[in-house]
Amino acid sequence: MIEVKDIHKQYGDITALEKISLSVRKGELFGLIGPDGAGKTSLMRILMSLLLPDSGSATMNQLDVVKEYKKVRLITGYMPGRFSLYPDLTVEENLKFFATVFGTTIQENYYLIKDIYQQIEPFKTRRAGKLSGGMKQKLALSCALIHKPEILILDEPTTGVDAVSRKEFWEMLKRLKNMGITILVSTPYMDEASMCDRIALIQQGQLMSVATPRAMIESFPEDLWAVRTRKIYDTSKQLEKLPSMLSVNSFGQVLHLVTAKGVDTPESIQKYLAEKGELEISVEPSEATIEDVFILLMNHHKHHIQ
Repeated sequence: MIEVKDIHKQYGDITALEKISLSVRKGELFGLIGPDGAGKTSLMRILMSLLLPDSGSATMNQLDVVKEYKKVRLITGYMPGRFSLYPDLTVEENLKFFATVFGTTIQENYYLIKDIYQQIEPFKTRRAGKLSGGMKQKLALSCALIHKPEILILDEPTTGVDAVSRKEFWEMLKRLKNMGITILVSTPYMDEASMCDRIALIQQGQLMSVATPRAMIESFPEDLWAVRTRKIYDTSKQLEKLPSMLSVNSFGQVLHLVTAKGVDTPESIQKYLAEKGELEISVEPSEATIEDVFILLMNHHKHHIQ
């Protein structure tokens, strides 16, 4: 449904996208995962024909996003990163407006948005600008869906939204996927990656990996240890000097230590720390998260550039 081939985009000296290629299958929930400035929004704006690529091509259900942009806009629903509905119009007026633009009515496609819209319907006379973050998000998704698109493009839809609303939102996306809608969603939140069928990790305009979340985690090539300590900062500084250390990062109250495969054991790491005066520490093997995979790939990428 979505085919991207060698898309390149430059802003002056900054490369936003460097020869990006990926494909999203029909009915797939595909995640574009990366931090701010990684190139996610540029790619989505190109797919929505709001930005021209410098080179490369992209199609949405075999429609060229540059040459056939009018047709592309008819088959896609788009939710940009910033709330972009009309703040002075009410909830209901915004929805009616978008339905009318696409030559349909709220009634005709109500079944598509019912689960989402019912939660904000009690506030249908409230101005959109006065809604909470979670409600704005639900209204924006309803407006993107009202013309029954084949493809949904969502740019960081859960940024700045509370944890409960984030969870609800992903449940909604799974229901829409089950209706056969193809969804491309971007997020800076690594924990949301596991909700997707497949993900692409993107950093500084380059795709680092594309796979299912499970395949990515299982392909983690090094040893990963969960180190629990009362002195997070001191212990991490000592672990940075461990000869086999590849990276040390804090995940809440736990340190994730990555070492070269097969070199260390929990006992050898504890012994090393004890010699440095670091006591009352537990070390145990841990399964990688998507964030661990991302950090490892990012470090490889940095060394490759240097």
